[in-house]
Amino acid sequence: MSDPRPTPSELTTRIARLRQHFAERIVPLWQGPGWNAELALPFEALDAQHQPLPVQRYRAMAVARQLYLFSSRIEQPGAAERAGALFRSLQRHFHDAEHGGWFYSIDAAGRPLDRRKDLYTHAFIVFACAHYWGKVREGLVEATLNAALDIVAERFARDDGLYEASLAEDWADLGSGPLQNPQMHLAEAFLQTLAVRDDDDVQQALLQLCEALHAHFIEPEHGLMLEQPRGAVDNWFEPGHQFEWFYLLETSPLLRGSALHASITQAFAYAEQTGVKDSAVLASLNVQGEVIDPTQRIWAKAEYVRALALRSGSEEQLQQQLLNFEASFLHAGGWHECLDASGAVSRHDMPSTTPYHLATCLEGLQRLA
Repeated sequence: MSDPRPTPSELTTRIARLRQHFAERIVPLWQGPGWNAELALPFEALDAQHQPLPVQRYRAMAVARQLYLFSSRIEQPGAAERAGALFRSLQRHFHDAEHGGWFYSIDAAGRPLDRRKDLYTHAFIVFACAHYWGKVREGLVEATLNAALDIVAERFARDDGLYEASLAEDWADLGSGPLQNPQMHLAEAFLQTLAVRDDDDVQQALLQLCEALHAHFIEPEHGLMLEQPRGAVDNWFEPGHQFEWFYLLETSPLLRGSALHASITQAFAYAEQTGVKDSAVLASLNVQGEVIDPTQRIWAKAEYVRALALRSGSEEQLQQQLLNFEASFLHAGGWHECLDASGAVSRHDMPSTTPYHLATCLEGLQRLA
């Protein structure tokens, strides 16, 4: 009887096809039509015809994600120059010279728009600058990384080991409290910093953050990482975030074996059981496993694929998911951002933030290869 599992060569071929599509169909969009040369910023999104959507804003987080993209291992002509331009624009357009930190967004003319300081933005600035500094080792880049880390520690940190999600322009308390997603990307940023240098303060902050998340965000029955602190009304979980957390924890020698890692490993099975239907990764569910939002988002699929690459015995699942990923989300003009419950395209624009998820997915698949 023949073995139904995919051969390594089949998986390698699938991964190579995804990498080729990324390099030839997706990255060039942000070197050509997705680039505002006048402001040296990526447009927020392109339509299906590769035209920029009418500009309402530019976000610092989106610039930081593109900085990661163009300083990653894509071997694209002009990538190093683009990374340098993105780093300079991050400082020129978004840095708050009066109060410190970085504004959330600027308007179409480059003026500060949303002046609030949010953890999600600052986490991505730490993440991108750490990654970029690991490539170029320039003093100005490390100084920016250090400044961002100091801001996070001095302004966002709470007494319970968690971090405020949002603060005012002048760092006044807005009563936002902590939210899961910014904490996760801060953990990712700390991990990236530790990947490029020894840093005892960052290591201690990471360990404290993971302990606090386990204490305040983990739902004990299934090990789920909730989107709001445990006990919040109408709380929910996102399968994509369980898979994203699994990858971060599983690949970290420091965090693998922690209480948070054990919980998320348990949550993986429940998220698969309730949140993956006929190859579709659903957007959100309640703790009882009832679907809240059946939308299929490309980032969640990418996180599932990346996580499967780490799980022993998941080769057949990974092959199936790669086939479905290509068939459902990729097309000659780029990608589909969202599908509805029936699998029809429900969002036709292509945001500048999505290539970050595809790049990290490919980085994870490279471990398998």
